[in-house]
Amino acid sequence: MKIYTKKGDQGKTGLIGGTRVSKSSLRIECYGTVDELNSYLGVLRTIIKSESSISEIIDIQDSLFTIGSHLACDPDKKSMKLPEIKSSDINALENWIDAMDNNLEPLQSFTLPGGSLSSAHCHVARCICRRAERLIVDLNENETNTNPLITQYLNRLSDYLFTLSRKLTVDDGAEELKWQPKQ
Repeated sequence: MKIYTKKGDQGKTGLIGGTRVSKSSLRIECYGTVDELNSYLGVLRTIIKSESSISEIIDIQDSLFTIGSHLACDPDKKSMKLPEIKSSDINALENWIDAMDNNLEPLQSFTLPGGSLSSAHCHVARCICRRAERLIVDLNENETNTNPLITQYLNRLSDYLFTLSRKLTVDDGAEELKWQPKQ
């Protein structure tokens, strides 16, 4: 299989199902942003030390490939059987959040992104996740409805990434800076 096909040289790409669309379409922006998030989680995975967190991120990356495959499908020509996002995937995120949260100081205020290198990368991933979620909400409002579990999963994933950033700050022995608005 060749990496280059030259089929996209005129600014079009193919969806699963064969339909050609502009590379600037909202659907392409959605799954491109999910792919960006998945790639950034790969960066994060290389710098964290916790084996359990690495395992969770690998599971999340698998789910993001599933989400991307659904977004890359022509909703009118879906004939291919794709893996599904399930409520159990969302439950897993919630369980991981709760487990981390049980070992963290209660959150009393907003925190400034950063703390440690791994925590800072986690915050960037969280922001990419929120962008993907916003784009998919836009897709649902303007083009077609995706599986509602996709939006729920991304919403919960951003919560997971925020909580993971707090955990990584602690794991790395760094200080979590509270936001104190200027008076």
